[in-house]
Amino acid sequence: MGLKSFFESASRLLKLATKPGRTELWLSIKICLLGTIAIGGVGFIIKLISFALTGAGVPTEG
Repeated sequence: MGLKSFFESASRLLKLATKPGRTELWLSIKICLLGTIAIGGVGFIIKLISFALTGAGVPTEG
């Protein structure tokens, strides 16, 4: 695939592409936010389990 062929293909793709509508954009934003919150929640739960198993943060006398 030569450089000229790449630019022709990219140009063809950009001519076909359209901006998302307001509802499609809002749906994409909601999905991204839910995914971010879900991944953060899983990470938080894993961190809590890690602290519980290792006893990190619990002061010891000695």
